[in-house]
Amino acid sequence: MPTFPAPTTPLALLAVLLFVARAEAQPEPVAPPWDLTALDPAPRWTALERPKLEGVKALTFEGLPFRGKPTRVFAWLGLPAVAPGEKVPAMVLVHGGGGTAFEEWVRLWVGRGYAAIAMDTCGQIPVGHYGRWFRDDQGGPPGWGGFAEVDQPREDQWTYHAVADVILAHSLIRSLPEVDPERTGVTGISWGGYLTCIVAGIDRRFKLAVPVYGCGYYRETVFENNLNQLEPPAATRWLETWDPSVYLPHAAMPILWVNGSNDFAYPLGAMQRSYRLPTGSRTLCIRLRMPHAHGGAGENPEEIRVFVDSHLKNGIALAQITGSGRDDRRAWATYTSPVSMTKAELNVTRDLGRWQDRLWEALPADCADGRITADLPEGTRVYYFNLFDDRGCVVSTEHETLEPAP
Repeated sequence: MPTFPAPTTPLALLAVLLFVARAEAQPEPVAPPWDLTALDPAPRWTALERPKLEGVKALTFEGLPFRGKPTRVFAWLGLPAVAPGEKVPAMVLVHGGGGTAFEEWVRLWVGRGYAAIAMDTCGQIPVGHYGRWFRDDQGGPPGWGGFAEVDQPREDQWTYHAVADVILAHSLIRSLPEVDPERTGVTGISWGGYLTCIVAGIDRRFKLAVPVYGCGYYRETVFENNLNQLEPPAATRWLETWDPSVYLPHAAMPILWVNGSNDFAYPLGAMQRSYRLPTGSRTLCIRLRMPHAHGGAGENPEEIRVFVDSHLKNGIALAQITGSGRDDRRAWATYTSPVSMTKAELNVTRDLGRWQDRLWEALPADCADGRITADLPEGTRVYYFNLFDDRGCVVSTEHETLEPAP
């Protein structure tokens, strides 16, 4: 069993507990990648003169050293109007591949009554255009994944810096006098969802997490191709250090998982293995053929707002699936809900093979008195239910595979 210095902060204590638990389960434990003691305090930050937008400010904060040199991280920070002595909840917003810190995303949450911060995780500033943003000459490593850099020191790899950037942004926004530090959440899109999964397992100051598209088990995602380009020992090292499945078992907060049935990057198999790992409550929202994008597609599903409000503002919760099963060809699920349901659908596919290529059908299901039922059509390979409430929100059951894929 390795020894650790005496913890001096809540995050440092968490680091000890997390990696002691891993040490007990693994014969050759590794040291924690992050010094959480250094990430607990708010980083030094500087407000920028430009760009200047009403209600939202641009800033940079100090990141971790990259190749022995200091770094800075660009972020947008927004606060709603706050009465004297009032404190508001806060959201940390993590962009995905091709993206950067998005001012519009911050403004979306400020309009909902939240403080919000969106940081760039690739050493960029939001000047340029999608996928081609300007780099800060004092930025950290570029994204995404850092597969080609896996043989470099961990402290110089992208995931190490990107996760640290998210935690530092959280420390920063929690330190503001207008923010209630006990009511904070994190959401991220695609690679941002990947980072959200890791952060949920190591920063338990968050009260909730919402990964959109992103998950673990990268051997089962589109990024398997990136791993296959590495020598086997290097691929194994990447998975053991940076795959979210390493950290998700330590996530204890409520998590809302948002994805599409045919997502090109994060298919349902890897998603299911991932959402079964955390110890906290889970809610699924798996829409048929949900597009994969920033903007309205990944940032603004109504389920995210309702889920966050229910945990951070005492809002009305989403429906909760309480059970599911099958009696021969008759599938069923049970649920509770504080609001009325408008319909339920049985989503089925008769296809095998790649999740991305399967054809799904939405069929009517009976929904009454807290129970959903439907007959499975002949040839069904995989199915799940979607339950729609009167706010337009969807809650999904886990998918069930009737016959194993080849």
